Amino acid sequence: MTSTLSKVATLAIGAGLSGSLAVAEGVYHGYETPRYTIEQSVGEAELRAYEPHLLAEVTVSGDRDSALSRGFQVLANYIFGGNTSASKVAMTAPVSQSQSETIAMTAPVTQTGEGGLWTVTFMMPAQYTEDTLPVPNSEAIRFVRTEPERKLVLMFSGRATDRSLAQKTEELRAIAARAGIELSRSPVFAFYDDPFTMPWNRRNEVAFMVDGS
Repeated sequence: MTSTLSKVATLAIGAGLSGSLAVAEGVYHGYETPRYTIEQSVGEAELRAYEPHLLAEVTVSGDRDSALSRGFQVLANYIFGGNTSASKVAMTAPVSQSQSETIAMTAPVTQTGEGGLWTVTFMMPAQYTEDTLPVPNSEAIRFVRTEPERKLVLMFSGRATDRSLAQKTEELRAIAARAGIELSRSPVFAFYDDPFTMPWNRRNEVAFMVDGS
């Protein structure tokens, strides 16, 4: 992942999305992000309403860290020109990762026997539709347009290790429980910065879909 991320080392340096308790700006240091409205602060978390957006995703197997690296490489290859028209697609933020229970028929995945299945996603720039995106060379890549979604999100800095992600996931579950918010599905992890960014400047997020979304 490090060699691939070195190509985008300047794309997402820093630690914060300019915005307010209204509509988020939809950018992270000049790079497009999913647009959302902050409905309310819930403890240290935010209840956000996300607008529909188009994702490129790939499902891979293995432990969380290696799955993120392999999934990132497949998607980064696509946006850097690994498609039938050799077109480059603008980088966006964040890279997201969530556990997956199934493997889509269009996504050949080699089963390693370790860990579970993980879906890694990039948001596609808003200028594209499913019909206008370059066709990927890899059959593992799928395009999915999200529905309007409500998520409870906890943002934090530092290195996103398995331990820190587990801790923040439990913190977010506790925040939701105290607020009487029902969560659904498994957590989604989002990473906004490359590995060369100082840990205290990194933006990471743990999010859950809110029940009923």
